[in-house]
Amino acid sequence: MTEMLQEYLPILIFLGLSVVIAIGAVVGSIVVVPQKPDPEKDSAYECGFEAFEDARAKFQVRFYLVAILFIIFDLEIAFLFPWAVSLGNIGLFGFWSMMVFLAVLTIGFIYEWKKGALEWE
Repeated sequence: MTEMLQEYLPILIFLGLSVVIAIGAVVGSIVVVPQKPDPEKDSAYECGFEAFEDARAKFQVRFYLVAILFIIFDLEIAFLFPWAVSLGNIGLFGFWSMMVFLAVLTIGFIYEWKKGALEWE
């Protein structure tokens, strides 16, 4: 039983050190930096405009369109990193598969651009 507990000792040491470092960073920032927030820093900032009282107010569809476009192109980048790392192992089939994927996304981007979805009025 004690042998099994000794295997967990490095994990406990790591957790203890991480808690000490985190608390030290927070206390250090409080001690070193003067805590004088101004009203601008304390104000709520969301989507570039002041908050209003009714939470059920209607938003422009463009907010959602921009969010969806961001997610699409963010996922494209998320697929590109593992592909670039494993490109040597996957060969020509993997290369051309990614080229087809990028072509489809590029066509979609050009379509959105021509439709005016990226222009803000």
